[in-house]
Amino acid sequence: MLKQTHTISINFTGGIISPGNLHTILEIATDARVKQVRFGLRQQLLIEVPVKQIKQFENACKEKDISCASTPNISSSYLTSGIFVTDTWLTEGIYKDVFEMFSYTPSLKINICDSKQTFMPFFTGHLNWISAKQQHYWHLYIRYPKTGELFSWPELIYTNNIGEVSNCIESFLSGNETTIQIDHLFTQVKEKLEYLCRPIEQELEYPHFHLPYYEGFNKHDDSYWLGIYRRDEEFSVDFLKDLCNICLETKTGQLYATSWKSLIIKNIKHEHRRLWDYILGKHNINVRHAANELNWQVEDNSEDGLVLKRHIIRYFDSADVRTYGLCFGIRLKPGNSCFGSIILNKQENRQKSRLKGLQRYDILYTPDFSPNSGNLIPYRTDVAKEYLGPYISALCKLFYESSHDPLQKTIQPLVVAIPEKPVHQCPHCFTVYDEITGDPAQQIPAGTLFSDLPPYYCCSVCEAPLQDFNITMVEHNFNIPS
Repeated sequence: MLKQTHTISINFTGGIISPGNLHTILEIATDARVKQVRFGLRQQLLIEVPVKQIKQFENACKEKDISCASTPNISSSYLTSGIFVTDTWLTEGIYKDVFEMFSYTPSLKINICDSKQTFMPFFTGHLNWISAKQQHYWHLYIRYPKTGELFSWPELIYTNNIGEVSNCIESFLSGNETTIQIDHLFTQVKEKLEYLCRPIEQELEYPHFHLPYYEGFNKHDDSYWLGIYRRDEEFSVDFLKDLCNICLETKTGQLYATSWKSLIIKNIKHEHRRLWDYILGKHNINVRHAANELNWQVEDNSEDGLVLKRHIIRYFDSADVRTYGLCFGIRLKPGNSCFGSIILNKQENRQKSRLKGLQRYDILYTPDFSPNSGNLIPYRTDVAKEYLGPYISALCKLFYESSHDPLQKTIQPLVVAIPEKPVHQCPHCFTVYDEITGDPAQQIPAGTLFSDLPPYYCCSVCEAPLQDFNITMVEHNFNIPS
């Protein structure tokens, strides 16, 4: 079946949106019979234009000097300045100075991020610029396209050189992304370009991840900021036009697109809040969703990803699962670099069947559950959709159990050693059968003793038979506050 629409992407550099510019785009979309639009992972606007209206839409954009992007957007943490991050040298003015340095149109994904914030991903770009502790200097991390390998530039680079260094790197990487070595790339750039730099005295420290609750009205100093999230990722054109009109009427100069596919409006004055309440009510916009629904990253325009997300969130709600300090990514297509401390990866359908019931997924997590880490550790493989909720809930529990207890700083525990406990472990892949959680994927309920397992039971990871499991002794320690 032929697709009835064509996706048009419009970039907003750094996620900064001019209300007047957005209103013009929405008027063009209305004329092309578009009712809904979406925002993408890279803070761009995604418009599904009917195929019959494509020429009309593109011509209208050209007349208004609006670029229909065929290149990636420059993504940034600009919107966090002043509301999520305050103690930093990276101000809004410096961000804008950096954006203006890109006198060329980047063909690679570029991230510009404050090292102190955890709202925007650090490494989802190809060229990832992250502010250093030293004022006006930046770390640069390079991820070659279509790979997950990350390379650190050997020196810090001065703010004023970000644009030209990025351009120089792109010129060398063009067509050589998988063959050029990072040390060779560094030498080539140094030979071609002079720029201000300094040695890296301290490696980048990832801040402890915390995703701020970014929805609803939030008081800040003598004004408010408003976050708007849509469960289906769709924003009606009529709502956004009304939103732009309020911004223009109240002289609110900027809107902000986030990498969570939401919108943020800052600097809403007290006397104007009633206008925003009215427009939210008029369009029936709910701005108080559960936190465990806001911390997900799903591929752009992926209905299958949204269905999977909703399926797992329903389980979270029924089981009352806590997800604070975690975020989740869903990867259905190869090469997707969704941000997350827990990642769901769709397996290649080996049977080539179109039956979604036969689809299997891998559950992976990052070391220390830091979503900015590029390393992934398998937790469960070959998991059917109906068992994703229980397994991910168990992984969330593992996160809290492994987290450092802040009480230990003030209360010295008395450690009481308990005799070693026998566990049953697969000798091939070292998977331990947990009698507490059982094995939902194989219809083994929680609390089932190893001795009560049916003879057909096998390892949940490598499918080794039951008789291969060995008994291993593990010492358990319990902390009793003194």
